Amino acid sequence: MDLRAIPPEILAAACVLALALAAVLLLRSWARAWRVRRRALRAVRGERDAARLLRAHGYTILEAQATATLPVRIDGETFLAGVRADYIVSKRGARYVAEVKTGELAPSLATAATRRQLLEYEIAFAVDGVLLVDAERERVLAVVFPTLRKKLSA
Repeated sequence: MDLRAIPPEILAAACVLALALAAVLLLRSWARAWRVRRRALRAVRGERDAARLLRAHGYTILEAQATATLPVRIDGETFLAGVRADYIVSKRGARYVAEVKTGELAPSLATAATRRQLLEYEIAFAVDGVLLVDAERERVLAVVFPTLRKKLSA
């Protein structure tokens, strides 16, 4: 096809559309990267504030970014799942996993992913309990899974 046969107005419109599309894609990419950076900064700030908050509530920080391995048997085979918690803390001789959450949804037990994560931590770290630290609202919440407690004490 000979481009000289295309009216200049059509070529100009096609160029403008192509540039507009490129600009939109670039802006979307930049906005996504900005949100990721903002979320990461919020999380780092939340963990720093949580350490101060835990100490203010009388907890001693034993370990930050603690890791454990949780063995899970699937059809007779053992799968080792690695887990990482924000803090292992102690208070009055008891040990706890402290998980820091920021934002609107994550610090809530209504959020299924948060509930599952805390339950997994209690099992993997074999602690006396778990704490949900809402750094932005400056709250330390003790979370208890009563059914699990009955099974662990039996």
